Amino acid sequence: MNKIEDLSFDNTYAKLPEVFWERVKPTPFPNPYVVSVNPSAADLLNLDPGEFSRSDFAEYFCGAKLLSGSDPIAMLYSGHQFGHYVPQLGDGRAIMLGEVKNDQGEPWELQLKGAGLTRFSRDGDGRAVLRSTIREYLCGEAMHGLGIPTTRSLCIVAGEEIVLRELPEPGAMLLRMAPSHVRFGSFEVFHYRRQHEYLKLLADYVVDHHYPHVREAENPYARLLHEVAMRTGHMVAQWQAVGWAHGVLNTDNMSILGLTMDYGPFGFMERYDPTFICNHSDHQGRYSFQHQPDIGYWNIRALAQALSVLIDEDALKLAPQLYEQAMLEKYAELMRGKLGLVETHAGDDKLLTDLLNMMDSSRTDYTTFFRTLGAFQQESASANGALRDFFLNRDVFDDWAGRYRERLLAEKSQDAERKVRMDRVNPKYVLRNHLAERAIQLATREKDYSEIDRLLELLSHPFTEQPGMEGYACPAPDDSPQIIVSCSS
Repeated sequence: MNKIEDLSFDNTYAKLPEVFWERVKPTPFPNPYVVSVNPSAADLLNLDPGEFSRSDFAEYFCGAKLLSGSDPIAMLYSGHQFGHYVPQLGDGRAIMLGEVKNDQGEPWELQLKGAGLTRFSRDGDGRAVLRSTIREYLCGEAMHGLGIPTTRSLCIVAGEEIVLRELPEPGAMLLRMAPSHVRFGSFEVFHYRRQHEYLKLLADYVVDHHYPHVREAENPYARLLHEVAMRTGHMVAQWQAVGWAHGVLNTDNMSILGLTMDYGPFGFMERYDPTFICNHSDHQGRYSFQHQPDIGYWNIRALAQALSVLIDEDALKLAPQLYEQAMLEKYAELMRGKLGLVETHAGDDKLLTDLLNMMDSSRTDYTTFFRTLGAFQQESASANGALRDFFLNRDVFDDWAGRYRERLLAEKSQDAERKVRMDRVNPKYVLRNHLAERAIQLATREKDYSEIDRLLELLSHPFTEQPGMEGYACPAPDDSPQIIVSCSS
């Protein structure tokens, strides 16, 4: 296992021409201290857990001390924000400390979010608040636990600094990790600047470092685009299946590796509502839950446009089609699993659609219902009373349950075996907003970080029944105050 000083850097992105980045040092907090460390992420760096208790751990991961070989940079990109092109964005509050290779030779970019001003900060202050870092830290691990591709986070570091958002809040930094933080917008900036030589250089970098197998294709850039489209389709399907909304699906928030990234005003649905909007700033509902698949399609078209100088028209047109096919096929597969179905039969789509419509009408809790559905009994309708109670119109549910029973019988489904399968894909625990909010309030008001670590452990195993944690599977109480989540969150 590695000590902090043993982390081996190989900063491949910093070797690109300076137009791609700005070399900038982080602005550390005064008197930094550790809020939480993620052991699972540390394992990816082969970092010895004994290092977490070092007195200078926080200094290394808030930028006060730089490791040998580190080459901090802020990355340039642009992007379409709410459908409108913004010519230059870039890392306005994130600084990549460097790229670390673990003992298996896997690269991990270590990006410090909230690290201070860069030339891309525009009117921002370059900082992050404790509230937003806790949310991203926990949700990245929650998504990983659910099997959804995502950036990860090593730790949260805070210090004696207050940051002004709607109100003054404690500042914090998040050490985020990903094999690459290249975005769709990283390509768009060079396309719209007509700097085609840099566009090609970036495409070659991504191919060589992250998609080397496409180099043998007739047109590696077309193959790259198509693989990104399919990865993105699979990712969006996984979001839809777990009932999760990103909130700000701008092209600068879309990973070239098909990772969930840039957690801001995200949210897991509680009561099923396809029009669910998790971003208080999204007044038109562009990024509502039901629109995510279409926005993914739109963003793939934007990436295709950015790569158009490298790819012929037919291959460009194929990319959004491949996205749509991958997304629909993956979603159908995942929802069959959530229903406990092994085979594909005619009428499965209607069975699912009718269920979701019932859930919408009754505002049924999405996560809890699917978890409870695993206990459905084919031979005893009276034993399914807990499921009936999710719905306002029990007669409509009874009709659906009869069709569901017939469908299970058609593939000779066995209740006990089916429940085991369903419990593996229908989580017991997700990061509900009120759970995150409780951890945030304890951290900001009392400097009590124990709830962060408790949730981190819980969400790492979302499918496993955890004794004493039943309350963490429940929706927010009806009388709970509404939690408003915006882009500053």
